[in-house]
Amino acid sequence: MAKRPAFFVNQGRVISEMYSFEWYSGFAVSQKQKSIKSLHNAILKADVNAKPLEISTKSMEAIGIKLSAFNLKINSYTLENIFQSAKVFENGGPYLDLLDVSPKEAKRDERLHKSGSLKALRYQNEDFPLIPQTVFYDFIYIIAIKQSFTTDEINAISSYNYFTDIEFNPTKSINTQARAAAMLKLILDEYGYLPSFNKEDFIQYHKKHIFY
Repeated sequence: MAKRPAFFVNQGRVISEMYSFEWYSGFAVSQKQKSIKSLHNAILKADVNAKPLEISTKSMEAIGIKLSAFNLKINSYTLENIFQSAKVFENGGPYLDLLDVSPKEAKRDERLHKSGSLKALRYQNEDFPLIPQTVFYDFIYIIAIKQSFTTDEINAISSYNYFTDIEFNPTKSINTQARAAAMLKLILDEYGYLPSFNKEDFIQYHKKHIFY
């Protein structure tokens, strides 16, 4: 058995709940998808009205695959590359050369683990704070959606109400595309469209609507 979170909107806030499910070991996509089905079945047992969507390259839905940080792009760069290349450490960074490697290479670059403490995240000459947690990741995620998705695709996200990321383990990392997708749904539910946030407005929105 394993435990993973699902993210959803409740009373105007993005929250998460942990679900226990059967884990299918192995790196094959088929094994990952068995685990996803098991996780989604656990969600459905808890809420018969659940419409879960896996947000990853292992998703069984085309929109879930497209919503992956490995596929979303801003100005031709993948979201994952932008995120990793934005990190500013006490002893180095940002490492802008990470924009030009594969997303997996960017995520695994040794400098990200050997440059001291993370101090900020820099994007377009603006530094984003580390608190609130995930605010920078969620900000660029929304920008990528606006660039990469049609209006119909954006609206289709609202038909789902639970978002998962089978690879995300909250004991090991903080950012997840599943939380960002749930926030996207919240914004769509509130505004009826996807507005353009500036940095400060998004930080304030994030503080108000994301629960950790």
